[in-house]
Amino acid sequence: MADAERQATDQAEWGKLDLASLVPAETLAARMGITITEASPTRVVGTMPVAGNTQPYGLLHGGASCVLAESLGSTGAALHAGRDRFAMGIEINATHHRGATAGMLEGVATQVHAGRTLATYDIVITDETGRRICTARLSCLLRDALPGQQAALRPGPAG
Repeated sequence: MADAERQATDQAEWGKLDLASLVPAETLAARMGITITEASPTRVVGTMPVAGNTQPYGLLHGGASCVLAESLGSTGAALHAGRDRFAMGIEINATHHRGATAGMLEGVATQVHAGRTLATYDIVITDETGRRICTARLSCLLRDALPGQQAALRPGPAG
């Protein structure tokens, strides 16, 4: 199947994605309470509670923000890569603008580059009042799946 044909087929299926399947049980993202609420190769939205993801001072742990950012960006990259390929994060950076002590955070990953071998996402994490908590950038390497093996994240339609 040609890339353009595969992309058109995938686009028709994005609305049918089982979003819960994008955060498999027994993964770090699931243990941290991350939920994906919207997903396409160009934009992924998800939430994460502050509770349970804090440092000893009671503030949101910076690493938790990075896990949310990488979870969202990697999902977008995997959707961009397609069914026969997989994405793996190779670089992430984050600026922590302010602390959070309670509530639910929302992250929005926006695609800024989508090539054949590399995809890059800007991720903005905000609190419930819309204040920016963190800004991150993630780059993912896109690779072909090895014959006979499946990539760890195989986003696709439910059913």
